[in-house]
Amino acid sequence: MSDPEPDATLDTIGLKCPLPVLKAKKALRSVAPGEVLKILATDPDSPKDFQHFCTTTGDQLIATSEQDGIFTYFIRKAT
Repeated sequence: MSDPEPDATLDTIGLKCPLPVLKAKKALRSVAPGEVLKILATDPDSPKDFQHFCTTTGDQLIATSEQDGIFTYFIRKAT
């Protein structure tokens, strides 16, 4: 399965919790409902952080992956 096509990308590589989630929350403000934000992160706690973030906001975590210590998340903004 291929990754979804993002409407915007956010690079949080090198940032530690809670900055990746805080920056994603801010970036999602500029994304229209139904659009997809791609986030790159290296924080090892980010998988659970983004899962919790989407559970509480209603946004949808539609895909995740990890390669060479870089996590990639695709979040569809709630409509």
